[in-house]
Amino acid sequence: MALFNRDPAAKAIRQLVERMPQRTDVNLTPGSIVYGLVLGSTNETTTVVDLASQAIVRWRIPWPVDFVSDLAAFDVVEGQLADDIERNDLALPEAVTLADLPRRLGTYRGRRVRTWLENLASPADGPLFGFRGPSAPYWEFRGERPSVALIAADRGPQLLRRGDDGSTWVRFGWFGDDVWLLCEDTHAIRTMEATRQFSLAGKDLATSLGFRPTYVLTTLSMPIDGHCYKSCTGLLPRG
Repeated sequence: MALFNRDPAAKAIRQLVERMPQRTDVNLTPGSIVYGLVLGSTNETTTVVDLASQAIVRWRIPWPVDFVSDLAAFDVVEGQLADDIERNDLALPEAVTLADLPRRLGTYRGRRVRTWLENLASPADGPLFGFRGPSAPYWEFRGERPSVALIAADRGPQLLRRGDDGSTWVRFGWFGDDVWLLCEDTHAIRTMEATRQFSLAGKDLATSLGFRPTYVLTTLSMPIDGHCYKSCTGLLPRG
């Protein structure tokens, strides 16, 4: 018997996701209730698959000061759009603002999620986010390119920890490019800290994470001293 048949909570989440009224675009009506499947979350931004349209959206969440986001990959969350969703950021065209903290409803995984991730994976279209190097000036963005890329790596990924500052980095190959990104995925960072290794890849990385990483969720930051930076905000399994 399937787990969702034994667990009423799991069954309720499955029904919520699979019976969600579908639409062709993202709901941007201020004050609306929206539902998302979390792909990655930091205090700056939470990247979700909008369950009504299966598009990628970035939620700006008003976390309390000194609170660290506790949302994890494949959490199903409910939020309410703010009265001003702040759609005027040309560097982050997918971003909308929530009125309050989202409500975590449960988790959802399986074949449907695998299909979504396969469909959302970024195609080869030049360098990551349209520019080489770790950052680009904010004033160069025109809202024409996405600020989120779900990467199915050609090589890797590999986790690396720098000894000088303890930061965690993700290295992977993508259509001929050797990409290095600062890692902001809390699960990956804690994995590196727990193993006390300076490099994890292949089977060792899969064992330490608890899954084989198939996708690298990459995002652009809000402006920092006038520049938007590339980073990894999630390592994700196939689904």
